[in-house]
Amino acid sequence: MEKQTRIELEAAAFRGLIAHLKKRTDVQNIDVMNLAGFCRNCLSKWYAAAAEERGIELGYDQAREIVYGMPYQEWKEKYQSPSTELQRSAYEDTKPLHAKISGH
Repeated sequence: MEKQTRIELEAAAFRGLIAHLKKRTDVQNIDVMNLAGFCRNCLSKWYAAAAEERGIELGYDQAREIVYGMPYQEWKEKYQSPSTELQRSAYEDTKPLHAKISGH
């Protein structure tokens, strides 16, 4: 496979993931983090880090708006619910498996 084709397919897969997460506002970040070790915020950090590596000015808040489809604060107010003790406990238990993001 040609490099450019691979990049385009990866970008399409990423867009599909973002579209799915935008639709699944019922799924809390802590639940995704506990199950998969990453969440919308991690994707935002990876996005911002990729921009920075390429010399593109794109802050974390701008990256979050791309991933969330709206300003983060607005998303939190509309969709985020308080975490439960069980969610927080699982978060702490799975912390060693969480995504590592350079510079964050």
